[in-house]
Amino acid sequence: MRILLVEDELKIAAYVKRGLEEQGYAMDAVHTGRKGVDWAVSAAYDLIILDIMLPELDGLTVCRELRERGLHTPILMLTALSSVDDRVNGLDAGADDYLVKPFAIKELLARVRAVSRRGGEENLSPRLRMADLEMNTRTHQVSRAGKPIELAAKEYSVLECLLREPERVLTRMQIGEHVWNFDVYNQSNVVDVYIRNLRRKIDEGFSLKLIHTIRGTGYLISTRDDNETA
Repeated sequence: MRILLVEDELKIAAYVKRGLEEQGYAMDAVHTGRKGVDWAVSAAYDLIILDIMLPELDGLTVCRELRERGLHTPILMLTALSSVDDRVNGLDAGADDYLVKPFAIKELLARVRAVSRRGGEENLSPRLRMADLEMNTRTHQVSRAGKPIELAAKEYSVLECLLREPERVLTRMQIGEHVWNFDVYNQSNVVDVYIRNLRRKIDEGFSLKLIHTIRGTGYLISTRDDNETA
């Protein structure tokens, strides 16, 4: 899941970015309202976390402009303004939820999950499957043939990206944009490294290989054999 954070207080931005990245989210952070608009419309984000008090354009204006442009990405608004009218103004501008500062990272994570569900990412079953491989997106548990598999946060995110698009070839850029921020996914081999790690943990020791390379294109998760996907 890729998130855009628009927050001008650098300490808060660093706190939020670090807390969400530790949970496996891909984070881009900008610090003005105008950059928030520019970044939001130029890349595919799953969620926008938007502060209200911003330089250049305030968060309410950013939110309205994005909605007027037809952007339906869920928006979680951060605000130091706690009156009912302030919160109503944020929702009326097009925000999906709000969180009052100061907040604990656990509360932010809960709001992120809730807004994502309402946005449609997890309206179906929280369990993703391919053959005997299973992922629970609520508990982040992964197993194959009933045996638990321990994955690092980014390994989990890459696998989730593949499982949400079973039997579909995903390019390195599509995987990278979902899992990493703008700076990281442009590194040429970062996706390949994580795919290699996943193959070792997911496929090693099994005759049925699930993670396949489509030469010159990208990767897919499938029960087809390698002769069909090479």
